[in-house]
This record gives sequence, C-alpha cells and structure tokens, in this order.
Amino acid sequence: MNLINKVRSIQSTQKQPAILVIGDLMIDHYIWGNATRLSPEAPVPIVNVKNESTTLGGAGNVVQNLVSLGANVIVAGVIGDDTMGTRLIEILQAEGVKTDTIIKDDSRPTTVKTRVLADRHQLVRIDKEVIDAISVIIANELTEKLTDIIDSADIIILSDYNKGLFSPALTQRLIKIANDHKKKVIIDPKGLNYEKYNGAYLIKPNRKELAEAAKTESIKNVAELQEAAKTIFEQTQTSYLIVTLSEEGMAIITEQTSKLLPVKATEVFDVTGAGDTVIATIAYFIASGFTVEEACDLANHAAAIVIRHVGSATTTIDEIIKDMTE
Repeated sequence: MNLINKVRSIQSTQKQPAILVIGDLMIDHYIWGNATRLSPEAPVPIVNVKNESTTLGGAGNVVQNLVSLGANVIVAGVIGDDTMGTRLIEILQAEGVKTDTIIKDDSRPTTVKTRVLADRHQLVRIDKEVIDAISVIIANELTEKLTDIIDSADIIILSDYNKGLFSPALTQRLIKIANDHKKKVIIDPKGLNYEKYNGAYLIKPNRKELAEAAKTESIKNVAELQEAAKTIFEQTQTSYLIVTLSEEGMAIITEQTSKLLPVKATEVFDVTGAGDTVIATIAYFIASGFTVEEACDLANHAAAIVIRHVGSATTTIDEIIKDMTE
C-alpha cells in the first residue's frame, strides 16, 4: 500500500487517535487599528482601535492542528485564574477539546501576547507572563491528574515554550509515567537543557535550537548536523531527532542513520506556527500506526500547506492528500 492510500485508509476508520498535549498555554491578543498622527506626549503613533481578537497561542496552536487533522485531543497545562484564562478554556472547549487537566494557578497570570497593529504593520508587542517554574504543589496536582490520562492516550506531546511549566523534575516525572505505561512521548523543545527530556521517544528542534543546545556556533551541512545530534543523543537517549531546516526541509536522525527530506513548499508567505503543525502531524500519524519516516514525510507536506498562509494556520487530511498528488 502506498503512502497516499494508507492515509486514505485512516479516513474510513471511526476511531481517531487520542492525543494528550501537555504544554505552555497562552493567548495571542491582537489589537487592530489605524494610525494617522503622532502623540504630542512622545514620538509614538496614536492607534485608533477598530477591532480586537483573541486566539490560542503556544501549545494551543498544536492542539488546533490536531483537531483539524481529526484527533481526539486532551490538553493539560497551567493558566492563571483570570479573564484570559477563562477565554482560553472557552476557545478550547469550542474546539471540542477536553480541558479537565488544565489547572488554574492564582499566583501567576495566563500568558498573553498582545500585538498592536496599524494598517497591518505591527507597532509593538506586549507580553504578560511569569516564566518562573510552577510550584511543587501545582506540579504535584498536575501529575496526579495526568497519571490516568496518560494511560488512556495513544501518544503524548510535550509542547515546551519555556514559560515555567517544564521544570526538569516535572518533565522527568511525566516522561517516566508515560514510559511506564509504554506510551511514546514526543517533544517540541525550548531552552538549552535537553537532559530534562531524557527518555523521550522523539525530539523535534529546529536548526537554531539544535545548534544552541549542542553548544555549536552554527549548523551548515549534514556533517555538522550529525555532530550536533550526537550531543543530544548522549543527553536524552531519544530514539529519533527530527530537525526542521526551514527552506531545506527536515532531517530524520537516529544514532545510526540520517535522512534528509527536501522541502515540499512551492510558495512561502509566513512560517509562523509551522513547527507546531509539524509536531502535531508527526504525532497524529505515529499514533495512527505510521512509521516515523512516513509521519515526517506527511508532516513535510502539512508544513508546506500552512506556510502558504499568513499567520498560524492548520491543515486537514484531505489537504495533505491533495498536496501529495499535485
């Protein structure tokens, strides 16, 4: 059975994979307006607000990609006990996502990134967040809620945006619980400490993230890619390292082999959120019984679709099939 037919075959099954996303949840808040004059108080434009919108950011974008593919999604994380936290829950529930494992912490705000745009040009971004590690009490509460959920999931995604959720201790506890239940953990990493991801099945950095974590100046070719990957394999004992390479596609690396998948995109308008699409697509297809190589090939097509759109976008199985046949 070729890959296209294999993808088509999962559309006829009624059972969709159950995927648990544990991650840094946030809201992207947009203020839209126009600016025709400068403030008399300071040399800055005055924005006359015309519209405001809120969307999911961070791990929420991974969730929306999974929903678009058809997965049954459970999301876990920590938000503030505030208006934006309530809004975040409302958006997730409207998508049909289970939110029982999202914990409200009144000691920190929900992470919000506010972008002010005038005539489609971004003037400023205002971040409201606390990136200190969550408390031991909150970490214990989250772990207790997740133990049974992990057992019922087909695969687990850790979507790390370096906002305080994934302390080394909690990350290791979650990976150990998943491994004890024989569940694969795949990770979208952030930061320099990859040792906390030890035991994960698959880790997906981009080229810059890999170079920083491996403490090398840059990665310009396959040899340098493989050399940097050695450091991560030593730190994590992961089975697969999937490295996204922007316009060059992605690389599938194990301790013994490496394979480059060329980029599928014919047009590039905006790469925002493409990494979230890649990790979601890989997880969806691995959970559906595809090999890592097949899942990455399909994720390459998914990324090619979303970067043709401006802003974070999602794709569907039908769109992936169409892209593969064109």
